[in-house]
Amino acid sequence: MGYSAPRGTVDILPGQSEKWIKLEQLLRTIAANYNVKEMRTPIFEHAELFNRAVGDTSDVVSKEMYTFQDKKGRYISLRPEGTSGIARAYVENKMYGLPEKLQKVYYMGPMFRYERPQNGRQRQFHQFGVEMLGVESPYVDVECMLMAVTVVEALGLQNVTLHINSLGDDASRDAYREALKDHFRDHLDELCGDCKARFEKNPLRILDCKVDAKHPAMKTAPKTIDYLSESAKNHFDKVCSLLDDLEIDYVIDTNLVRGLDYYSHTVFEIISDDPKLGAGATVGGGGRYNGLIEEIGGPATPGVGFAFGMERLLLALDNEEDEDEDGLDCYIMPLGEEAKDLAMQIIAMLRANGFTCEMDHVSRGLKGQFKSADRFNAHFSIILGEEEVKNEVVNIKCNHDKEQVVVPLENILAHIENHLSGGHEHE
Repeated sequence: MGYSAPRGTVDILPGQSEKWIKLEQLLRTIAANYNVKEMRTPIFEHAELFNRAVGDTSDVVSKEMYTFQDKKGRYISLRPEGTSGIARAYVENKMYGLPEKLQKVYYMGPMFRYERPQNGRQRQFHQFGVEMLGVESPYVDVECMLMAVTVVEALGLQNVTLHINSLGDDASRDAYREALKDHFRDHLDELCGDCKARFEKNPLRILDCKVDAKHPAMKTAPKTIDYLSESAKNHFDKVCSLLDDLEIDYVIDTNLVRGLDYYSHTVFEIISDDPKLGAGATVGGGGRYNGLIEEIGGPATPGVGFAFGMERLLLALDNEEDEDEDGLDCYIMPLGEEAKDLAMQIIAMLRANGFTCEMDHVSRGLKGQFKSADRFNAHFSIILGEEEVKNEVVNIKCNHDKEQVVVPLENILAHIENHLSGGHEHE
């Protein structure tokens, strides 16, 4: 019988993986600029972690998690998002006790959600996320948003807007929760079953419902920003002021609540109208989550972060010229078994000196080997047959300027380095 990849998963093949590597390198470079260090957590965690951190009323936990029992009956979940695992590791490894109060980390890797696969959204998908833990400050909020904006700008996305809102502190959320319940109470019979359950447990989730998104009561629902406590309002005003000073364009979007239960104060999303992504595409988002660490057993620790779906970011790279991708430095072309033996020594020497190389392993003629050199976009073809082996030389052809010269074995490295530095015209 034949096998295929499970629905909602894709294979990343050679030719595609280079784009992933390019994206990953870009993200790592930006992280280094912001002094954000990489952190790697397990791909699966105890299911209870996500129930507590993300919230059992969220769609992620109630509908989308891959959860199973291990051989000892413990409930384990494949991670649906990255923040919970980072928070658990922060507590377990007592990172709150480190000398630097503000800990800035990033993660990159696969996440899993059982939802309907569509273009740019799979059941196994990849996220790049950043968490800044330990300091409650509007300055950290803005640094986090600024880093997210830097990512999309580095990708060259056009027509990008930062949408922001505030959910406020605990007092603000309590007041807003009661206002939402008062608003939706008379409409409960018209809402879906999920929203009826959310009404008592977490009415904010009603605003995130996809089924009832077009219900008239959604448009007239109270806004979080109208229920902010004085301190929460001051925090948000400072965030806006700092963004103004930095000349970062933003929109205060009072409908923005984000989909996970742990958010408080500032929340944000980056929306793009770039044709590569489609109008109104959400590229990524995040926000502040001051109660999360405490919720999972750690000390009261403020935090703020964001995440991007990497598949969505890859779409921004798709229009870049693939022709400009770097090819091999050298393709070694042996003719005959004796030449193959020597070719192995040459390729090992070149690789040891940092050059990217390949050689023919199937004993083809020159024509077939030159075709491979073209496919690999090799800068040099190094040709050796019986005569070259006997005379301890090779023919080196530059596939760009078509110049071909005979070079003694001991001079191969010097010739290539000289040619690449622009000195070949003096040879």
